[in-house]
Amino acid sequence: MSAGGALTAFLLYVAGVLVLAVVANRLLRQRRFLSEYFLGSRSLGMWAFALTFAATSASGGSFTGFPSKIYSHGWVLALWIGSYMVVPICMMGLIGKRLNQVARKSGAITVPDVFRDRFDSAAFGLLATGLIVFFMAFNLVAQFKAGSLILKTLLDGVGAFHGLAADLGGYLGPGGVDPEYLLCLLAFGAVVVLYTTYGGFHAVVWTDVMQGVVMVAGVVILLPLTLHQAGGLERATDELARMTPPRLGPAALERVSEAEGEAHVPAGSWAWLDGDPQSGRLFRIARAASLPAGERRLQVEVVELTSKSQVRQVAEDPSTAWVPGSVRLRQPQTRPYAYGDGQPGTYVSGPGPSPADPDGFLPLSLAVSFFIMWAIAGTGQPGNYVRLMAFRDARTLRHSIATVTIYYSLIYFPLVIIFCCARVLLPGMEAESDRIMPAMVIFVTENAGLAWLGGLLVAAPFAAVMSTVDSFLLMISSALVRDVYQRNLRPGAPEGRIRVLSYAVTLVVGAGAVAGAVDPPRFLQDIIVYTGSGLAACFLGPTAFALYWPRVNTFGAMTGMVAGFAAHLALYAAGAFVNGSFFRPVRPFELDPILAGLLVSFAATWIAARLTAPPPAEQVRRYFHR
Repeated sequence: MSAGGALTAFLLYVAGVLVLAVVANRLLRQRRFLSEYFLGSRSLGMWAFALTFAATSASGGSFTGFPSKIYSHGWVLALWIGSYMVVPICMMGLIGKRLNQVARKSGAITVPDVFRDRFDSAAFGLLATGLIVFFMAFNLVAQFKAGSLILKTLLDGVGAFHGLAADLGGYLGPGGVDPEYLLCLLAFGAVVVLYTTYGGFHAVVWTDVMQGVVMVAGVVILLPLTLHQAGGLERATDELARMTPPRLGPAALERVSEAEGEAHVPAGSWAWLDGDPQSGRLFRIARAASLPAGERRLQVEVVELTSKSQVRQVAEDPSTAWVPGSVRLRQPQTRPYAYGDGQPGTYVSGPGPSPADPDGFLPLSLAVSFFIMWAIAGTGQPGNYVRLMAFRDARTLRHSIATVTIYYSLIYFPLVIIFCCARVLLPGMEAESDRIMPAMVIFVTENAGLAWLGGLLVAAPFAAVMSTVDSFLLMISSALVRDVYQRNLRPGAPEGRIRVLSYAVTLVVGAGAVAGAVDPPRFLQDIIVYTGSGLAACFLGPTAFALYWPRVNTFGAMTGMVAGFAAHLALYAAGAFVNGSFFRPVRPFELDPILAGLLVSFAATWIAARLTAPPPAEQVRRYFHR
């Protein structure tokens, strides 16, 4: 990508975001601070409501983690994500209007406000606050990681960026954090935290509208470019059908001669086994490595291609970057996939290849679980509750359901096609698949002779991450300022103090998320799935009962929230012992933990409410009688 074009695209985008924040801050001065800063005075029209809802949901997981999953497992991801198209019908249709009515009637500004006022319980508000902060903190770290990786790819080739990163690396010393990643993290964090803190809810909404347009435009433009370079969908699918999964593991880089100085091996370099093409074994170096002068051997992570057509494609490509001639790759210890190893066709059929699960990526029972998770559990996301509390009227809600459904269709189905084709165009990226989105954008735009367009298209995943980060930041700060400080510690605090504290808490939370992202977990989408399903297990049952069942009481709803959280967490924690990873949970009957969490939460709410006294008559009258 043209360095000047990438930098220009980034600066223009950042400038637009900051301008919107300034305008939103001016609006803050004209209205009541809390309602305006955290909820936009409940005045969102159809386009603003639809696009901020869609952009918040289409997070870094959609444009970083989801493409990574498609690239790694193939066409089965269409089944994995298919039910997302009905999320607007489920969430907006089932609880949107009723939640908006309850929030208006009680004057609730935040999600914990809704539970506190609906049940007249400060303890319930604090419980909801604690769970929101717990899950959103995990999600924020993942989103900051995604934004930083995208920005790093966007600025690749910009001399000033590489120079600053080199200077920063000098302070960090060897063996520390990648200075280029850290520099991008600091820049991304500064921009998002600044405009969210300064502009509040309206800045988030207006930037979401801009980001929503950028996202869908980026996907719509990327699709034909990808199909053209892959030779059409039929040819790409035929090639996928012949592929076999790669093998991943460690290997040794060894010097050819003792007299050589330092040898630097860039990430993505290719190497034949022992430097011999006749071996037929081709490896991609997953991460940059340097072999210092005086050292003979270095351990690196590699991806070994197992499809002959891909080996031939890389070997015959004149643009392929090879390891320096001073080193050889030896003694690979690559591991076969647990499901799909040596099986052609595994990328175009279910359950899809898996490096760790012998049952494959998506067995039928798990596919059913994810259909329920996206469609039904998506209804239990507090991040979207805030949007449902802020729309103007019922007409806005009805039109937005159709708008968001079409919007999701224009994003998710094309993404499946694009990143199935990416396996054909960019082989060997399994070890760094979270980077496949920006890498694919750069590849297709440069090959099309449209390098200037790359900077604009990379703004699509960048926008997706920003739109989610700003919403989560504001939600955490509102929970702490409104629900902990104002409603429990200082109910009579003046508006000026609340204003200063809101700014300060948003800054501190953002800074904390940046610090957590310095050394983040590896797989973004696994964190998205855990936090999304965990929030649903906690909130969906109590929310549904609170909105539609007059008999539910405080004890019943709180019991359901805690029980859903405990059941969901227990299955993930058990995975750490049984499967060796927290993000490979125990799945009873091959069903995802979200189903267990929802079942336990709904049952616990109903049973606990039935076994205890009914709620006060005045509480029922207020929310269930005109």
